[in-house]
Amino acid sequence: MTLPYQNSPAAIFISARIQDLAYRKSQAEIAAETGFPNPNMMTFLKNGRNKVPLDRVPSLAKALEIDPAYLMRLALDQSIGETAAQAITEIFGTPATENERGWLAEIRNASDNKDPRLTGRSRAALRAIFGK
Repeated sequence: MTLPYQNSPAAIFISARIQDLAYRKSQAEIAAETGFPNPNMMTFLKNGRNKVPLDRVPSLAKALEIDPAYLMRLALDQSIGETAAQAITEIFGTPATENERGWLAEIRNASDNKDPRLTGRSRAALRAIFGK
């Protein structure tokens, strides 16, 4: 039987995250925290039988202890297709994760909110932080 969302980045990520949390939470607990009445829904999500319901992204992200913006990006690609998700991103911008928002807040603070341009020098400094 072919599963429609099998091997999608969302299914792979959710499966790995459930495995990471297995020592503390069961799939049934994660499903309950998300508000799914059927605990099997977690199996359906991780094996790709069902797509991630967009209205459940906030509660699922909380239950999986992950950033909701990241999960939303994966869910959008899975739900409406990569091309449509790219169109949404083009219009509204890429959803920023909590960590990315922290970086942005620090850049604004460090620059006294002067909207600094990304120059070759600043790009090189930033890339050096990450060893690139």
